[in-house]
Amino acid sequence: MQIGIFGGEAVDGGSIDGIVADARTAADQGFASYWLPQIFGVDALTTLAVVGREVPGIDLGTAVVPTYPRHPMMLAAQARTVQAATGDRLTLGIGLSHKVVIENMLGYSFAKPGTHMREYLSILMPLIHGEAADFDGEDLHAHLSLSPIACKPCPVLVAALGSKMLELAGSLADGTILWMTGPATIASHTVPTVTKAASAAGRSAPRVAAGVPVCVTSDVDGARARAAKVFAIYGHLPSYRAMLDAEGLDGPADLAVIGDEDTVTAGLLRFAEAGVTELAASEFGGSADERRRTRDLLRSLI
Repeated sequence: MQIGIFGGEAVDGGSIDGIVADARTAADQGFASYWLPQIFGVDALTTLAVVGREVPGIDLGTAVVPTYPRHPMMLAAQARTVQAATGDRLTLGIGLSHKVVIENMLGYSFAKPGTHMREYLSILMPLIHGEAADFDGEDLHAHLSLSPIACKPCPVLVAALGSKMLELAGSLADGTILWMTGPATIASHTVPTVTKAASAAGRSAPRVAAGVPVCVTSDVDGARARAAKVFAIYGHLPSYRAMLDAEGLDGPADLAVIGDEDTVTAGLLRFAEAGVTELAASEFGGSADERRRTRDLLRSLI
């Protein structure tokens, strides 16, 4: 299992220079990858293009870009540009987002998310691979090709939690990227479902990436209380709530890997044993000592 760092807008207040410096530190320390979310701040792909031009030697990924606001042709063009700018180091993580965001905030219909993702991938994937898209769906249409660009096709991972989305991630994309999904659920549900779909479609073994909150600390109760506050929203979003329930957890704080070095090491190795191919650590230490201990532990696992 490769170990990467889950960066984000909290880095230096969301400044581009701060994110570049954070990624450079991760690269210098030997981490395999650096991931950025697409939420309500910096544009993840644009930022990773900048990071990739300034920081060599580390893979870069989005976790994840919501599909609804961008036509798949536009996202394919942007991803290919970032792939070229970074020397073929991009992994494009995409996802549906959530009904509260897509309908309440953006005004799109979230009535058929599975249909939307199937149609989206039916256009996105050929364009990513330099082929023409010729597709008419219920909501999405495309009859075009993109001009050649000097890059390899970037891998595409789909944020997939339920069975239907995992089947799409395996059959049409290159795997899945997870959040708020525990190792027992990954072993019994995620990996078997996505792997079976990839095999049935004649695709290679899928990547299974997982974002995991991590904190090495002597104050377990304090760190757990902080995790409950920082990650509280994920306990209320239906898709993540379903994964927490499947794992038998009360809330996001129970999924976070918290404790001393031995405890956290054992907790992270459970993800490797479950079939995770790459882990993106979301560090949430509340003190300099916790942040140092967490990073040192993660470095020891590289």
